[in-house]
Amino acid sequence: MDTKKKELVGDFKNGGRELRLKGDPEQVRVHDFVIPELGRVTPYGVYDVGKNRGWVSVGVDHDTATFAVESIRRWWRSMGKPVYRQAQRLLITADSGGTNGSRVRLWKLELQKLADETGLHISVCHLPPGTSKWNKIEHRLFSFISQNWRGKPLVSHEVIVNLISATTTQTGLKVRAKLDTNSYPPGAKVSKKQIAQINIRPDSFHGEWNYTIRPNT
Repeated sequence: MDTKKKELVGDFKNGGRELRLKGDPEQVRVHDFVIPELGRVTPYGVYDVGKNRGWVSVGVDHDTATFAVESIRRWWRSMGKPVYRQAQRLLITADSGGTNGSRVRLWKLELQKLADETGLHISVCHLPPGTSKWNKIEHRLFSFISQNWRGKPLVSHEVIVNLISATTTQTGLKVRAKLDTNSYPPGAKVSKKQIAQINIRPDSFHGEWNYTIRPNT
């Protein structure tokens, strides 16, 4: 799982080539200034390595740990649980920084809520600092999304969701995307009392990067 690069929504230049009639180029803006009524989107992806399936939550608000875990929750309800009905444990590989970083308290608190809701033991393995390109989601999901929409201005939320959902590969990749219009205010504080309620067990090997969060219920 990971966050893809934030994208401006509107008739902005998008690098790449697209087949069009000669003399009929796509008209785009000269400057990349945010259009207030459209803003930016934050695509957050979940990639199932075994099934070669991807899920992308297209957020329209801030990129926070709450948004990250909500994306996992939506993937689990829509794609994970229907396939892995007997699952008791979920293994996540993620970068070491950002909203899903190994030191982010809110990330772990939100994962605890997800574990309590689903009954899953959630194990997290963070890639070491400086190795984010090792994350398979970069090469097996995000790169193909970028190829699929190259040369196409991302003029609306609907266009973005449709372009992501239309991403496929010869090896069988299929992707589902959905717009997330929820609000995720930044700057949420996590108290020591809340931290103490997280049922976390560090792994014996680099427990600061590898750990399991178990349900409290």
